[in-house]
Amino acid sequence: MSTQKQTPSSAPTSVRGASADLDPIVAARLKLDEHGLLAAVVQQYDTHEVLMLGWMDPEALHRTLTTGRVTFWSRSRQEYWRKGDTSGHVQWVKSVALDCDGDALLVSVDQIGAACHTGTRTCFDGRDLGAEVGSPA
Repeated sequence: MSTQKQTPSSAPTSVRGASADLDPIVAARLKLDEHGLLAAVVQQYDTHEVLMLGWMDPEALHRTLTTGRVTFWSRSRQEYWRKGDTSGHVQWVKSVALDCDGDALLVSVDQIGAACHTGTRTCFDGRDLGAEVGSPA
């Protein structure tokens, strides 16, 4: 599946609301932001390593659930992109969970290759902000 370029006049209605293809029970549980998106935290299924954060609208979620490959909505390019189509660094979906508020997803994957666009395994590669866990403020 290739990415599908969208322009403002042809932007999918799913960016503004629900996908006609997404299960209505699932769609009713989603609490989209003002841009029609949900944060999707991507985690390696067996090690629980946090790999990256992407954004999904209901259509991207539908594609992820039905194809077994993670699809995101690119806020900068205003188009869908399926992880690995150009890089070969594929994310095979193991499970998708919605948080208790309905505004974020946890996507467990089997990551092939680097998850980050910089070429590293994870986007969270040690850029520690200096806070010590458990230290009083």
